[in-house]
This record gives sequence, C-alpha cells and structure tokens, in this order.
Amino acid sequence: MRFDLTDLRLLINVADARSITHGAERTNLALSSASARIRGMEEALGVPLLVRNRLGVSLTPAGQCLLDHARLVLQQVERMRGELGAHARGLAGSVRLLSNSAAFSEHLPKVISPYLTRNPTISIDLEEWESVDIAQAIASGAADIGVASDAALSDAVEKFPFRLDRLVLVVPSGDVVGTRERCRLEDVLDRDFVGLPRERALQRHLAKHAARLGGMLKVRVRVSDFDAVCHMVETGVGIGIVPEAAARRCRDTMRIEVADLDEDWATRQLSICVRRLRALPAGAQSLVEHLSSSVAA
Repeated sequence: MRFDLTDLRLLINVADARSITHGAERTNLALSSASARIRGMEEALGVPLLVRNRLGVSLTPAGQCLLDHARLVLQQVERMRGELGAHARGLAGSVRLLSNSAAFSEHLPKVISPYLTRNPTISIDLEEWESVDIAQAIASGAADIGVASDAALSDAVEKFPFRLDRLVLVVPSGDVVGTRERCRLEDVLDRDFVGLPRERALQRHLAKHAARLGGMLKVRVRVSDFDAVCHMVETGVGIGIVPEAAARRCRDTMRIEVADLDEDWATRQLSICVRRLRALPAGAQSLVEHLSSSVAA
C-alpha cells in the first residue's frame, strides 16, 4: 500500500467538498487524474472509499477511517515543515482559518493584515463558515484555527476569547423601529429584509431563527456585504440585521437607525478555537498568539 501526500490531500478535499470535481480543483488536479488516484487508493486497499450519488459523494466507513489518518499525517507534515522553516528562515507555511460572518467581515481583516506584513512566509486560507460547523471542523482536525461563537464550542477544543459580537437591526432613518431601544425578531418578521447571499453563514443563521418562529425572512434583495446591506436599507428597500460594529460604522455616513435585538442569540462571545494548540505547526501557533493578543487592542 503506497499513498503519497497528494493522494491524502485529494481525499481530504473531496470529503470536505463532497464532490470529486471540486476536490480535484482544490488539489490543483485534473478531474481525470483525481479520479484515477481515488481508484488507485481503492484498489490498493481493496475497499471502496466513496459512495457516488446524484448529489455528489460521501465517505464509506473505510473512507472515513482513511480520512482521519490523512488529516493526522498532513498535520504532522505541516508541523514538521513549520518547525524546520522556523530554524531556516523564520516562520513559514499555510494556515487554514475558519470564521463566522461577523469576525470574517468586521474583525479579522484589520487584525490579520499586520500579522501577514510581519510574517511574509506565512499564508492564510480564510473561509467563512457557521459557528456550529467550525466547531466540528476544528474538533475533527479539518482546519487549524476557528473563530466562532463560544456557545457553539465544546470541550473537545481549546478556546481563547476574541471579541464580543452583537447583532442589531438597521432601519431607514425615520422608521418607527428606529425609535425603539430593543426589538424582537418576531416583531419585524412581516417586514421586507435586505440580506446576504443564501450561502453566507450569517444568513443561514438568521433563517434558522426565523424558522423557529414559524416564519421566514422575506428577503427582497441580497447583497455581498454588510456595507451594501446598510446602503440598501438607507434607500428604503427593507430592513437588515448586521453586526453592531458594521451598523455603527455605516451610521456615521448613512441615513439609517440602529435598534438592539432583544434575543439571546444576538449577543455572542466570539472565541478563537483550536484542537490542541501545542500540536499546531509553528506558524499556526504564532497566529493564535497574535489573535489572542489583539483582544485588548
């Protein structure tokens, strides 16, 4: 049985994407080459690794077993490279960082930028995920670092405080909701909303809470970011729900009002999470230290 690191990376990427096509793209392989590598692994093991269906692929029990080992092997390789690189030319390597929508848009860009400037040999693969999915990915070793709602994290991960995040309502200037200090989601569920694309983590989060109330958000327009949400709200298209940091910033230049959301889920402690800090490559450890030190900044 002989697998190379590309085989293992391919299996991980196919499992994460639930698609051979997308897994091949993430591994920088042609689809034909990726399919041949998977067949080669299955023939070497004597068992199927994937179940093909019309929605994509899923792992067989043998595939899940190999995936777990593949993650451990590649983590160890990355750690080796990071530690050797630290001796040769300073920190080096690539770090996979998962983040929820609020941290992804409002907090991480300005925190990560000075870190990358000081560490030119480190690259960061930053992806936007829901907090619950981030917790599972970090616990399973699918990513190096996560920034997620503390409430979604289990004891299976190590965590460090990052930011306090609040979701608020934004409405056009003069809207009656803007005169209230606090408002519940059920009070505005009949209103038109400005939202983010369906696949964005925050939008899925809000849709779930609307569904728990027996309704759904009536999204009239979907835009790419929080600034665009606030701009559309200013024009009267609808109301929106965004992180407080984005709402306060946009209110300085736009005719919008901000109302607190009277919901337990609207106030969240964002935490940095890792599977085991000491098991991370040197570059990932240094990024965790940088993010943690930015809390007081």
